[in-house]
Amino acid sequence: MGKIIITLILGISAVMAGQDPSKAPSAKKPSDPQFKVLNPWAEADPIPPRAISPRLNTLAGKKIGLFANFKRASRPILASVEKRLKAMYPDAETSFFDSRGANVVESETKNREAFAAWAKGVDAAILAVGD
Repeated sequence: MGKIIITLILGISAVMAGQDPSKAPSAKKPSDPQFKVLNPWAEADPIPPRAISPRLNTLAGKKIGLFANFKRASRPILASVEKRLKAMYPDAETSFFDSRGANVVESETKNREAFAAWAKGVDAAILAVGD
């Protein structure tokens, strides 16, 4: 086995020695760039992430906000949710907020202020998208 390995090494050495060095590919200088490195990540959001709001352990005695977006079926969906909530938690209060625009926060100032006041006055909120 050792004789085979020695024979292979000698054979490879003989082949390499017989090559014309002028035909070898030219080596690049170490200072020449060989690769361009690209970053696959987009720019980071400058607003740091925050944790979700703590969850309520019960809805009993809480004020629950029902947010209906501008879609036609959102109000009837929330009416059904309100009925079931009242059956499960009779002492819970509900309050509706109807959004007439696609984005309540970016709509006119009066609507934004009303939304902020409504949101501050509830312990939890349920949103219905009426599609």
